[in-house]
Amino acid sequence: MSGSAFDDVRFPLPVGPGATGGAVWRTDVVTLASGAEVRNARWAGSRRRWDIASAVCSTSDLALLTAFFEARMGRLRGFRFRDPADRSSAMPGQAPGPQDQSIGLGDGVTNTFQLGKAYGGLVKAVTKPVDGTVSIAVDGVPQTSGWSVDCLTGEIVFDTPPALGAALTAGFEFECPVRFDTDRLDITHELIGAGRAVSVPIIEIR
Repeated sequence: MSGSAFDDVRFPLPVGPGATGGAVWRTDVVTLASGAEVRNARWAGSRRRWDIASAVCSTSDLALLTAFFEARMGRLRGFRFRDPADRSSAMPGQAPGPQDQSIGLGDGVTNTFQLGKAYGGLVKAVTKPVDGTVSIAVDGVPQTSGWSVDCLTGEIVFDTPPALGAALTAGFEFECPVRFDTDRLDITHELIGAGRAVSVPIIEIR
């Protein structure tokens, strides 16, 4: 079975307090004889990693997690995960709007554009927008029709290529494509009706 398999389903449990994770980079650092450093980024972009064991707090949660883990066949099959700290094109506490993020400039020929989110000067592609949350504007004017979104790739397809120089923007909620980063699920049964997972590591798929 292909290791690139992806199931378009969301992790079924809410992530509770105590979950840890965030962006990870891979950087080589070499210290020269002079004490100066040479640093080289091995990845073109970051990769998100979390431990979401805090999502489990009862035996019913354990059963749901076990069923989901089995269906994904451990590390083999990917799924959707909504990062509680980074899941919208808008600033925290604000609703996403059609002018949140730039997705490109029209050239009169191209009709397909990739959703993305800017982090300072770096733009990270968004490939798993949440269905029904995407809005689009052209030169600041919201567009209620004339385009479609592929929620498995994050691509926006315009019926007609936007005019040369037209500023294209988008707003959306999004999830991360992830997989379990273990083939072993360690769980603990404690009191009657209560249990916990020792560790549930997941990692972003790129």
